[in-house]
Amino acid sequence: MSLLTLSRKSLLNRFSSIAITTIAIALSITLLLLIERARVDAKASFHNTVSGTDLIVGARTGSTELLLFSVFRIGHPTNNLSFKSYQDITSKRSVKWAIPLSLGDSHKGFSVIGTNNDYFAHYRYANKQNLAFSKGHAFEQVNHVVLGSNVAKKLHYHLGDSIVLSHGAGNTSFHHHDDHPFKVVGILAATGTAVDNSVHVPLVAIDNIHGSTMPSISQKHVADEHHDHDHNHDHHDDHQHHSEQHDEHDKLPALSNAELTGQPKQISAFLLGLKSPIFALQLQRNISQYKQEPLLAIMPKFTLRQLWEVVGVFEKALLVISGAVVVIALLGMLTNLLASLSQRRRELAILRSVGASPRTIFTLLGLEALLITVCATLLAIAFYYLVIVLLANMLGSISGIHLQLMALSQYQMSLLAGIILLGTLFGCLPAYKAYRYALSDGLTIKV
Repeated sequence: MSLLTLSRKSLLNRFSSIAITTIAIALSITLLLLIERARVDAKASFHNTVSGTDLIVGARTGSTELLLFSVFRIGHPTNNLSFKSYQDITSKRSVKWAIPLSLGDSHKGFSVIGTNNDYFAHYRYANKQNLAFSKGHAFEQVNHVVLGSNVAKKLHYHLGDSIVLSHGAGNTSFHHHDDHPFKVVGILAATGTAVDNSVHVPLVAIDNIHGSTMPSISQKHVADEHHDHDHNHDHHDDHQHHSEQHDEHDKLPALSNAELTGQPKQISAFLLGLKSPIFALQLQRNISQYKQEPLLAIMPKFTLRQLWEVVGVFEKALLVISGAVVVIALLGMLTNLLASLSQRRRELAILRSVGASPRTIFTLLGLEALLITVCATLLAIAFYYLVIVLLANMLGSISGIHLQLMALSQYQMSLLAGIILLGTLFGCLPAYKAYRYALSDGLTIKV
């Protein structure tokens, strides 16, 4: 009988305790694999929040601050830039497209973004994926609103619902724009980015509700129609169904992108796509030297990399913690093997009586530790894929991190190899103790 077969049968003879130990190690390894996958996917999701945008331009501030409020909807712009500067820069020959952004308002804790239909046409995330509508369509009138997937889901909004914006960000606001309700005409598909938590309205509407410009004839017509239908309703209720009242609005001709943009005095920032990436450095330098007002242009990929270096400390901490959990589980295996040694001294003595050498006893116990670790590793891989298949969608909707079902990475494989090696080394202690027993006990043991 080979030593491997003997080790296997010895483990099966103690099935209950060995099974519990193996499952504990497998669960700890599964946690380590999942954290590593989440770390990689979170980093990819972080870097892919905005894709295909060559420059982000705003008033002069910190590059991280500009990235956070324009892409992640975190924080607020300390200054705005003039719309005239936006028109001047976007008219340059190297510019292919531009997306204006106006921030500062909110709806029940969700950020409101004033923009135009170029946002839905040119904004990219992940591997240059387009924004898609799960329901409805983009803006056609001044009073239209498009919701991110999380906004619609958490607030239970549907197409045709009416909402009211609030001045300022956050969950608490003391001023609501009740006289400018918006109709939900579109709901975006989930992206796993800050877009899911955003409320999008036409840029000209942001300007109108703050009273900085007069609406155009088309905009006045929409506003008058809305007033005629809604003057008998309580404007303090920001979630009412007005499908019948908006039928006449839907018959109005769709406004052009220029009409939806309007002529605001200021905007918060804008995104630029260039005809060729080679223009990025030159245009960035020109914007930083812009004489009309102090501006800042950042390359999102470079700034994202800098920001990840700051927040990436936490991913390393999680990896260390999960590694510690694996070590603790292996210590449990070591404890199990050591505890069983005193009960197995008779078994070891019998093996000695049939010709097994102390070295054979050492190898036998070492093989047991190796078998436990290998079985736990294989079981962990099965658990790992089971969790991804069953829970990936739920984890994605909660955290925005979409775990990808793919083969184990080279780094994950190296982690598993390291765990197997560590488990085998842990097994050397009880193996050495058994070796000492075999030398001292001979064929007579103390009972």
